Amino acid sequence: MIYFSAVGMVNALGNNNAQIAASLKSGFAPGMSLQEGWLTEERPVWLGAVTGELPAIPGSLSAHRSRNNQLLLAALAQIDPQVQAAVSRYGRDRVAVIMGTSTSGIAEGENAVRHLHRHGKFPQGYDYQQQELGDPSQFMAELLDLSGPAYTLSTACSSSARAIISGKRLIDAGLADAALVGGADSLCRMPVNGFNSLESLSRGRCTPFGQDRDGINIGEASALILLTREPADVALLGTGESSDAWHMSAPHPEGLGAERAIHMALAQAGLSAADIGYINAHGTATPLNDQAEAAVIHRLFGNQTPCSSTKHLTGHTLGAAGATEAALGWLILTQNLKLPSQDFSLTPRDSCLPDIRLVQKDEALAKPVILSNSFAFGGNNACILIGRPS
Repeated sequence: MIYFSAVGMVNALGNNNAQIAASLKSGFAPGMSLQEGWLTEERPVWLGAVTGELPAIPGSLSAHRSRNNQLLLAALAQIDPQVQAAVSRYGRDRVAVIMGTSTSGIAEGENAVRHLHRHGKFPQGYDYQQQELGDPSQFMAELLDLSGPAYTLSTACSSSARAIISGKRLIDAGLADAALVGGADSLCRMPVNGFNSLESLSRGRCTPFGQDRDGINIGEASALILLTREPADVALLGTGESSDAWHMSAPHPEGLGAERAIHMALAQAGLSAADIGYINAHGTATPLNDQAEAAVIHRLFGNQTPCSSTKHLTGHTLGAAGATEAALGWLILTQNLKLPSQDFSLTPRDSCLPDIRLVQKDEALAKPVILSNSFAFGGNNACILIGRPS
């Protein structure tokens, strides 16, 4: 069995696990705010930002200088002793690094192009590698002086969930003894305006499963998880993957691919739907996603299994969402937190959705198994099942 040996994260809920746990308890996300200057149409937009000071990129790795990699450094700082212990125990060639991202350092590229247009040249210190999608894993491998497998996955909003799955696969295959997995995405104007052009950006705070939901709030985050076979409090029980092969941006209307991924995760874990204590739904607050996901949850779990989306608290962190939400599940399990409630203070619950058991009041985790769903553009689905080892 493979375990979550260490977890570090930063997002709009806070700058470390303790802050994030406290924000989950209160239901208040300090980094969620209405911000100016992001949209070309010059209206304010709700975003989920990491508000704390981030570590600096070492001078020897200046080609990797990006906010995206600073977010990774902030998460790594929380688990560096455990990572270094794994490197000492297994060797530098036996620790894999698998990251997920959809933006990498695009913000630095945006600033560089703006400088080029104004001054006729790129700014000092700009390097294309900063925004290359493979950079997060290369940066982490160079920073930690690792020589094992290292690569980045970019499958939109399932990227870091797939990084977790890939790390597990490498350990199962005997290609690594430990895997540092996760991902990061930082706020930048290209995705913010891109989602706005798709009419998928909410005009206010996003309201997953709400009657008047109108789109996502984009957020930034990083989450890092050290996977090993060393027994720990939380195990990676099962994973599932599928592809809708339906549409570039819309999910299959009946969620057939999502359903296959959940079935795969349950089968791999040797569990049934009745064994699941909580579902962290993908729950983007777009009309199509929430409709399809609610249909899948209703078919498989009825209205018996507590579920909610946490994206109104973190924003949709895109390529970092899968690892972020798996890490939130780990936090619920290890700190015995109440389940995150779905906020319907801005709009009522959508009564037209299939009947699922959305968490709306203080509720404890009754069964120590959590399913985390990630459903991406292109119908790219990934499900992570974690829980207390039996």
